[in-house]
Amino acid sequence: QVQLGESGGGLVQPGGSLRLSCAASGNIFRLNDMGWYRQAPGKQRDLVASITSGGSTNYADSVKGRFTISRDNAKNTVYLQMNSLKPEDTAVYYCNANVKQTLMRVASDYWGQGTQVTVSS
Repeated sequence: QVQLGESGGGLVQPGGSLRLSCAASGNIFRLNDMGWYRQAPGKQRDLVASITSGGSTNYADSVKGRFTISRDNAKNTVYLQMNSLKPEDTAVYYCNANVKQTLMRVASDYWGQGTQVTVSS
């Protein structure tokens, strides 16, 4: 089994910063793409940013220039540095990882439990 442990959410004022972390643990043969999604009340879960095992990144247009995704492959951890936060960034943020557990098994997606980010004055 694979677990994703998230941390770093909280309450911040507009213009502030937060850093989210997500560590993957368990039975991991290969950790492929990792990413962050968010879901605001009454809305669907959307991709915020993703990063491949080689470090290539992809961002939603709404966060480009403000958020930075990175990963530490030695620690099986992905980070999301969020700067210049806006009230519309308020949501539950979920970590996602595509994991191959053994050489013979097909890779599967796993999700963290979510961490609340609230941007408000």
